[in-house]
Amino acid sequence: MADTLTLFHLSDIHFGLEDRVALGAVSAAITRQQPAAVLITGDLTMRARRHEFAAARDWIGALKVPVTVEVGNHDMPYFNLFERFADPYRRFLEVQRLLEKQLTLPGISVVPLLTSVKAQWRWPWSEGRVSGRALAETLAAIDRVPKGSRVLVTAHHPLIERGPRGQLLTIGGTAAMAELAKRGVAAVLSGHVHDPFDLIAETANGPLRMIGAGTLSKRIRSTPASYNEITVTADAITVRVCNSAEVPTDQMQLDAVPKNALPPRQPGEPVAPIGAVPAVDPPTH
Repeated sequence: MADTLTLFHLSDIHFGLEDRVALGAVSAAITRQQPAAVLITGDLTMRARRHEFAAARDWIGALKVPVTVEVGNHDMPYFNLFERFADPYRRFLEVQRLLEKQLTLPGISVVPLLTSVKAQWRWPWSEGRVSGRALAETLAAIDRVPKGSRVLVTAHHPLIERGPRGQLLTIGGTAAMAELAKRGVAAVLSGHVHDPFDLIAETANGPLRMIGAGTLSKRIRSTPASYNEITVTADAITVRVCNSAEVPTDQMQLDAVPKNALPPRQPGEPVAPIGAVPAVDPPTH
């Protein structure tokens, strides 16, 4: 592989409630640094409206670098339940067809894993689920990766299945992590919780690295709007959290995966300390 490969990991832009200042900074950084690719781990839009997808398509189209995008729970129709059940990914796919679905770079292959579903037996439907079919498709794609290429898996939801209090998070996540660890996946990149993290999960088949990106929307949680700059060398994969507040990476990254993303804060409402995990489970969105 090349001596150094730079990737930008973005998530939860939520066009319709995007942070335009943060997006402008990201665009400028991409133009200046010309990363090998931009990896967006879901929630392009706020409510999957056509004009939100149009704005996302225009913004991505102006980047002039390879881009992959995974579907997030916000990228399926929110108000039109008929379309949500009959053709939930149609609007999202109109954007994704213009981009890369699976990406092969020097020494690195990026493989998607679907974690967002149109409906499930529990509420809220916004939570993650790894179906047997989705996992099988991802594993088959990993098995086709060129020999010697490290694999990054991109998903919207973190794969942790149970939170620290035993609450159910991503259904099927435990089995998925074990299978990905078995295949030596270098890291799983995700979003959804609106705060960055870089953690090692222990699985039945050994450790698995999980890298989460924050949000580029106004729906901030504990940390400012941010994105990850990932540097890949022959020896290591390092992550720098970039944010306009110039908060250091180690203070931006949480030390545990939180349950969910909060709605936008109200004016005057205090922000949780940077790097802290909220003491109570946040409301779902």
